[in-house]
Amino acid sequence: MSHPFLDRLKTFGDTEAVVFEGRSHGYDELLRLVDDWRGFLDRHQVAAGEVVTLEGAYSPGACAGLLALIERGAVVVPLSAIPAAKRAEFLDVAQVEVVIEVDANGGAHRAERTGREATHELYEQLRATGHPGLVLFSSGTTGRSKASVLDFEKVLGRYGEPTRPGRILSFLSLDHIGGVNTLLHTLSQGGTVITVAERTPDSVFRAVDEHRVEILPTTPTFLNMVLISGAHERHATDSLRLVTYGTEPMPLQTLQRLARALPEVRLKQTYGLSELGILPTRSRGDDTLWVKLGDSGFDHKIIDNVLWIRSEMAMLGYLNAPAPFDEEGYFNTQDVVEVDGDWVRILGRNSEIINVGGEKVYPSEVESVLLQLDNIAEATVSGRPSPVTGMVVKATVQLVEDEDRRDVTRRVREFCAQRLEPYKVPALVEIAAAPLHSDRYKKIRSVA
Repeated sequence: MSHPFLDRLKTFGDTEAVVFEGRSHGYDELLRLVDDWRGFLDRHQVAAGEVVTLEGAYSPGACAGLLALIERGAVVVPLSAIPAAKRAEFLDVAQVEVVIEVDANGGAHRAERTGREATHELYEQLRATGHPGLVLFSSGTTGRSKASVLDFEKVLGRYGEPTRPGRILSFLSLDHIGGVNTLLHTLSQGGTVITVAERTPDSVFRAVDEHRVEILPTTPTFLNMVLISGAHERHATDSLRLVTYGTEPMPLQTLQRLARALPEVRLKQTYGLSELGILPTRSRGDDTLWVKLGDSGFDHKIIDNVLWIRSEMAMLGYLNAPAPFDEEGYFNTQDVVEVDGDWVRILGRNSEIINVGGEKVYPSEVESVLLQLDNIAEATVSGRPSPVTGMVVKATVQLVEDEDRRDVTRRVREFCAQRLEPYKVPALVEIAAAPLHSDRYKKIRSVA
């Protein structure tokens, strides 16, 4: 019996569903691929409740494979191209039973059994309900990756009846809650998902131009790179009506520059976690970081300036760590916020706050100032131990062009001293040789 989500897709006929490597694929073609996957899963005896990876490019084949595994009732572990050691770790933590590699060019996919048996109690919960599952690994930019287990039926329950189909560029891959949400939300509405082979400012904005993208979900780090590169000026953006940003705090300077660069485009802050899903949000304005968190399927409270969220589609738990839910089902996001009536402003993770002689420093505030400086492409701020104040502020910057380290240090300190309290001024300045972001375009923060 076909899954109700697939039954909905059948109503969209030959409407454009996915654009991959410049080629259009309709909903009818996508569903034919799903049928091919049914046969593939049968031949390899993939059963309901088994833990299965889905590895490969974000292609129509991968999208169809995900839908077929949901219908099969499997537990899906989407993986992108990652180092061999990290992949081995993920397979072990997730107790993967079947590895499936997707052929993006339409050839034969590959399946192999690992010899493992997935016995984790969270998997047993899914099997007891007969529901498909989803395992997502955190980016691990400040520590070990955590593996969240979600009930896929609850994830799908977030997508209502079609209202306004849109043309959305899928910036994040299927191994990220944002990428999963973009795909399933867009398909549920009868819209079109546009994928890109590489996520550079020019390739993304070229796709916006060529495929008339209306919605671009991305990250603050990537948007800052767009502004520096000028990619938005080299490609037409008249189709674009909404840019959303999330996964990390947005520097106010970057947001205000973006609002000036794309005056006809609405800018919206999103908020979501692998553990909870993507919350409905409303930004107070295009040039402000204040946001209102929606309550459709979600509820939140603030304790000691830390945001706690309860979600109807919250994860069942972590495979490799305790789950920080309280007795009422609220999840500790560890995000520190300011409150103004119904509006909140996210300042950053509690673990990232730098305590300098009893004064709190939020990295995003200092980073926003650093990005105003000439020749600074990226900036991350962290704390370093000090025998006098306990911690001092360290700034790590990547330059647009080479510059003498002493000149950079002097410019950073002088510029920050004019705009920040003395304890927030970086005592240490380091020039990075490599990008300061992950392949998900999220800041990599060094840990003291």
